[in-house]
Amino acid sequence: MTKSSALPGDPSELRLRISYDDELFDTPQADTLERWDVSVLHRRCVHDTAHCSTRPGPCDTPDCSATAAADVAVGSMTFFKVHLDRGRNAFWAMEEESEELYEVAQVLLDPATGNFTDEAGEMLEYVGAALLVMDRVTLHEPWRGHGLGAVLAMEAVYRLVVGCRAVACSPGVTDLSGSRLTDRAEWDRVYAKITQGWERIGFRLYRDNVFLLSPSSQVLEEQRGVLRARFAELGAAWASTPARHTSA
Repeated sequence: MTKSSALPGDPSELRLRISYDDELFDTPQADTLERWDVSVLHRRCVHDTAHCSTRPGPCDTPDCSATAAADVAVGSMTFFKVHLDRGRNAFWAMEEESEELYEVAQVLLDPATGNFTDEAGEMLEYVGAALLVMDRVTLHEPWRGHGLGAVLAMEAVYRLVVGCRAVACSPGVTDLSGSRLTDRAEWDRVYAKITQGWERIGFRLYRDNVFLLSPSSQVLEEQRGVLRARFAELGAAWASTPARHTSA
């Protein structure tokens, strides 16, 4: 049975805002690495008491003019589209950008050429010249534990994968705020759960904690269908819950 009662809001009101901030730097580094930021937003009704006709008393009007829809951020994602055929050597561009990107570059790219290693290239169909790296996916804690991270990441990948020969990620725990993660067993449990989520998208372990997804495989389409069905189930379960949560 799909459990949605613990969700802080209607999952069908989640949406993604995908953006690329071009700083117009005419440099080889900027030509090679594109950072794409994805905001995870939840649309809900917000009542502005200051503009309500019933103030200072409580408002019981369902269609009050002081109520409007607002998008509230409940998570974020970061992707890098790495262009292997322009700008500087992609291996060293990734090394300079961050430790996480360098971890991926060490496994997939040849330092001398900045292109895929022969081994990686042999297993990837040529459907583009870029590498898409899913760098970070974070949801606010109340939204975790329902499989939404995989659903939302899949949709972002589907939008950004055009022109890419491979999608890569290196699973890890990005939110270290919880004291419970100081326990090794709990850390391992959370890491395993994150890894399982990316495997649901279609990522498979390639080597040294670097997971790969081929855009040309049927896995991407098939798993998108599975995850979209899961998302629809969550929305239906929420709608059928008598006592719904109304805040995010």
